[in-house]
Amino acid sequence: MCGISGEIRFDGRPASVEAVAAMSRCLAARGPDGDGLWASGPVALGHRRLAVIDLSARGAQPMVDSELGLTVVFNGCIYNYPELRTELEAKGYRFFSTSDTEVLLKAYHHWGERFVDHLVGMFALCIVERDTNRVVLARDRLGIKPLYLAEMAGAVRFASTLPALVAAGDVDSTIDPVALHHYLTFHSVVPAPRTIVRGVTKLPPATVLTIEADGRRRQVEYWRADEEAAGVADAGPKSAGEWREAVGAALRLAVRRRLVSDVPVGVLLSGGLDSSLIVALLSEQGQEHLSTFSIGFESAGGEQGDEFRWSDAVASRYGTDHHQIRVPTPDVLSAVPATVAAMSEPMVSHDVVAFYLLSQEVARHVKVVQSGQGADEVFAGYHWYQSLASAESDDVDRYASVFFDRTHDDVRDVVNPEHFADEDVSRSFVAEHFGRPGVTSAVRRALRLDTHVMLVEDPVKRVDNTTMAWGLEARVPFLDHELVELAAACPAELLLAQGGKGILKDLARDVLPADLIDRPKGYFPVPPLVHLSGASVELLREALLSPAAADRGLFRTAHVRHLLDHPDELTTLRYNKLWELGLLELWLQTNDIG
Repeated sequence: MCGISGEIRFDGRPASVEAVAAMSRCLAARGPDGDGLWASGPVALGHRRLAVIDLSARGAQPMVDSELGLTVVFNGCIYNYPELRTELEAKGYRFFSTSDTEVLLKAYHHWGERFVDHLVGMFALCIVERDTNRVVLARDRLGIKPLYLAEMAGAVRFASTLPALVAAGDVDSTIDPVALHHYLTFHSVVPAPRTIVRGVTKLPPATVLTIEADGRRRQVEYWRADEEAAGVADAGPKSAGEWREAVGAALRLAVRRRLVSDVPVGVLLSGGLDSSLIVALLSEQGQEHLSTFSIGFESAGGEQGDEFRWSDAVASRYGTDHHQIRVPTPDVLSAVPATVAAMSEPMVSHDVVAFYLLSQEVARHVKVVQSGQGADEVFAGYHWYQSLASAESDDVDRYASVFFDRTHDDVRDVVNPEHFADEDVSRSFVAEHFGRPGVTSAVRRALRLDTHVMLVEDPVKRVDNTTMAWGLEARVPFLDHELVELAAACPAELLLAQGGKGILKDLARDVLPADLIDRPKGYFPVPPLVHLSGASVELLREALLSPAAADRGLFRTAHVRHLLDHPDELTTLRYNKLWELGLLELWLQTNDIG
């Protein structure tokens, strides 16, 4: 787990080490254990290291293999690297480290650009060929690790965060109206390749981008869950019992894979089904004295601010070394600026502050944690899947009615004309995605969209940004790609049973209390950021009515003042409308953008 950056030139000039160093400085929090720079003619690379596998200097990056003529920078973890190493050694490759990073170099040399097919893990990486100056950028199948790109005259830069690219200069930092529409409509989800900034894009998940020395490019999507699921469905389980057994085996393998580490691994234990199931399966596999961590807040607006009752019960049942973190409301508000500064892109989910504060505490105890993120999107845990299962109206309209924060006309009322996308680009995006071949039901279309887009651009990004802000590596077993393929093939009725995640609930009955499994679905509650009042409203007022906001002119003044006077207006998914606008403005000001 690290921060990576680089510049690739194809105009005959040497790459700017200064620009890469500037980006690397912005990524320091992601890699507190070391840093390195490497340059060779048209390419320069930067790396910030969080040492988890091969803690010695031999595992440092940028890693150069002089024998093979390859150099790499890499962010993430390859869970099957021991198996790959054994396979490559049998083919005659010699290793100088015990790191997963070196395995990437040998794998690329042996299999070429399809080496990604052999990787199990999370990764964003750049490999440079010495003899051709060819550069290969790649991102993992579910987009767990980020990779941002900026085009400029004669060059491309990349980094683990958007602000790092902005900090290096020469980036068009004006606001993209299409991305702004997505942000306000699609619950702050801005699908790749766009970002809120015109001059920065992101490499889509499951993508390999090859850049030749003269600037020619080739981009390939190498994996899609629904395409892989077709083969699973043909050759896989048939009965409900067989599906339960197959999913259970795949989840156990996913959890076991994510124990690969040269440092201890803990668990973020919310007290919900998903994280509780991880703890249970780790205990089943012999993990003792496991460190677990839960966070809670003061209640507000009639909403409970913690789920300690449930997390405490799981911790007690499995004898974990449990840490219960209570955060008073003033501490929540004081953490907002630092949380905003940790965001690669603006994110409106209230629990982003919770994850930031939780990660701060967890990083004092461990460097690696497993998290339950992704189970709801993969195994149909959200309420809108139930709605779509019985939908008789248009699939797209139904999805928009249960998920979108605003209609197109609502956005028109929020945004000044010069920043307004005239077409309903968010609905069109969903319609295009729903219209792709491969799945036939509304539920399957929504699951595919949420797995490949919403999950990547909201929950996964949220966990990556907040954990890496404290040099903490988060691993997500529910996003093991083989488990995701299995879920994509699993009969929808098994996923939707018992109010959602039915097959996971069946698995959990052998290891967790029934009242935890059958209780109404909980969310990571941060009531002070849902029910805004007092100091929180003043924080947003200062940002939205500042000279910088006036100069930028994104939002209609009358609408801003209306929300400041009515700070409890919520979206369909119970997110605060004032928070959404204020968070974006805070993020833009923090990064001097737009």
